[in-house]
Formats: sequence, structure tokens, C-alpha cells
Amino acid sequence: MIAWSDSGVMSSTILSSRRPAAASTRAEGSSRRHGRGFWVIALAFLTAMAFGTVPAPLYPLYMARDDFSTFMVTIVFASYAVGVVISLLLAGHVSDWVGRKKILIPALVLELVAAALFLGDASLPVLLVARLVSGLGIGMITATATAYLQELHAAHRPGASRQRFEVVSTAANIGGLGVGALVAGVLAQYVHAPLRTPYLVFAVLLTASIVAVAATPETVEERLVKPTYRPQRISADHGDRAGYVAAAGAGFASFAVFALFTSVAPGFVAGALHLPSRALGGAVVFAVFGGAAVAQTVTNRLPAPAKVRLGLLAQAVGVPVVLVGMHTASLTAFLVGGVVAGVGAGVLFKAAVGMVAAMATPARRGEALAGLFLIAYLGMSLPAVGIGIATRTVSTITVMNWFTGLLLVLLAGVTALFRRRPAAR
Repeated sequence: MIAWSDSGVMSSTILSSRRPAAASTRAEGSSRRHGRGFWVIALAFLTAMAFGTVPAPLYPLYMARDDFSTFMVTIVFASYAVGVVISLLLAGHVSDWVGRKKILIPALVLELVAAALFLGDASLPVLLVARLVSGLGIGMITATATAYLQELHAAHRPGASRQRFEVVSTAANIGGLGVGALVAGVLAQYVHAPLRTPYLVFAVLLTASIVAVAATPETVEERLVKPTYRPQRISADHGDRAGYVAAAGAGFASFAVFALFTSVAPGFVAGALHLPSRALGGAVVFAVFGGAAVAQTVTNRLPAPAKVRLGLLAQAVGVPVVLVGMHTASLTAFLVGGVVAGVGAGVLFKAAVGMVAAMATPARRGEALAGLFLIAYLGMSLPAVGIGIATRTVSTITVMNWFTGLLLVLLAGVTALFRRRPAAR
């Protein structure tokens, strides 16, 4: 009896010690899966954003082959921004209900469809559709992948600082836009079939991303009872109307600068500067977005007012330097101005996002950010189309004079709105 009792106590002790060990092992295994998943989603995010700028260094080739004007290039570019806006309004928030993977995988499939369209008939209507489809996918990916990265980071490193998530998500998003143009430019310069090879490479990368994302752990439990579907609401009424309008103006100005370098700049470098290298065209776009991504990371700990001042100043200095480079046909001035303007656009937009997220209540934060992104992408499309229309009657340099003047007026208005915020409070 005593022996049985001793045995029973021993057995119970062994079992109780094994259970926590087994639970700990499972927790460690889950943490490792979430850690691997974090990097999988980061790479998939980077790949998708990079694909969005693949056409940028190739536009001069389309212009030469099909006799496209600068106007047509900006229309093709604007169709991408239109797709992003539509997608943000209709699908950017749905992953909160159905899960991240159920939105992210179809979005990557849309990017793959766009790659297939580029690889097929590259006529103007097909280019327009391909860019629209790509924009639809990116609008779904941007919000979903960012939220997915944050949740995977928290699951892998509970209680840890958000800094790794913020740095990686910024690098994947803004940095990815620069990487795509650089890779496409290098491939188009040194590899056979310049209008096909970049898309083929990214089609393979996108396919691999889809497979990898499918194996990544989900972070959102699908709701059994889903809310009634409606498009994402847009409103500026978030307790600080002047501050919201200032942030929206900052987003518009920042994306207008990005649009300038992903639509018109490669063609200017190839034409007016007589530097037809596709690798150089891609490197120019990479330098602008790379500067934005690095600046967003380096200034991560700066308070919002300091970011706003730096962003406004860098854009106000950088774009006129770009204009000087265009007037003097100086690649150095053009590139230095582009990097400075990119730094300003990246820092200013990050400050705008942070301010809107802080001023909005949690229940309306998605609505507030959706409005900001909508206005920002209008800043990517409307100025680009305006530049394209204007170049039909006046020179590119004259149009750039107008663009610079209007941008400086907009930045002055944004500055005035930001200065009104303390009084409004």
C-alpha cells in the first residue's frame, strides 16, 4: 500500500512535470513559427511593393517602341493609383473579419495576374488593365500585410518593443518600391528581352510568395458572425479637423513627389539628359525611395512636430534642386534633389500617419487612416496626370516649373495648418 502510494505520488509528479514541459515546447514551437512567418510576410510584402514599380524604368522603352507620349505614360501610371484607391475603399479593411491570409493571398494572385498581362500583349489597353489590376492588389496588401506583421511580431516577441516591426514594415513598403525599380532597370539593361524578363522574374517571386504565405500561421480568427459589409467610410471629423486636413495635405504632397519620380523622371533622364541606361533610370527611383525608407527609420524616435518640420523643409529644398538639375541638365543636381525630396516625403508622410492614428479613436482609426491614404493616392495620380496633360502643349521643364511652384504653395498651406493646431486645441 505504501509502495503503491509512493509510486502513485512519483507518477503524479512525473506527469505534472512533463505537462508544463510539453506546453513550453509547444509555445516555443509556436513562437518560432510566428518568427519565421514574420520574415515570410515581410519578404512577400517587399516583393509585392517592388512589383508595383517594375514598369518605372521601362516606360522610356514603351515610349520608343509604341511612340507613347509623356501624357500616355502618366495615364498608365495613374491607373495604378486608381486601382489602389478602389481597393482601399472596398477591401482594405476586410481582413479584420475573415483573416489576413484570405485577403493577402488573393491580393498576391492579382499581382501575378498583372505580371501575366505584362508578359502577354503589351499594347496600351493591356498596360492600362495590368496597372489597374496591380493597384487593386496593392491596396489590399498594404493594410493587410502591415497588420499581419504587427501581429506576428507580437506573437513572436510578446511584450517587446514595436521598433523591429516598424523598421521592417517601413523597409518592405517604401523600400520595396525602390527595390522594384532598381531590379527592373538592371535586368532591362543587362538581360535579354527587357520588356519581358523583369516581369518573368517577379512572376516567379510572387508565386513563391503565395506558397510561403499559405504556410504562415494565421493571426486573426475568422468571425462566425460577420458585420454587414460596407465600403470603408471616409471622414475628417476626428476631434482635430485642422490637424487632419494638415496631415491629409502632407500626404498629398508627399505622394506627389513619389509620383514625379515613378512616372516622369525616368523618361526625363533618358530623353533630356541623354542617358538612356535603364539601370540608371531604376537607380534614380531607388535613390528617392531608399532615401525615404532610411529617413523614416532613422527619425523613428523624433517627436511628430520635428518630423513635420524636417519633412516640409526637405521637400521645399529638394524639389527646387531637382528643377535646377533639369534646367542645367545636371544629373548630380537632379539626383541630389530627388534624394532630399524623397527624404522629406518619407518623413512627412510617416508623421502624418502617426498623427492621424493618434487623434482618431480606436473604433474609427481605420476610417481615419483610410481617408489619409485615399487623399495621398490622389496626390499620386492627379499631379501625374496634370503633368502629362501639360506636356502636350509645353515643355517638360516648363511643366516642372509649375509643379515646383504649386508644391511650394501646398507646403506653405500645410505649414500654416500645422501651426494652427495648438490654438485649435
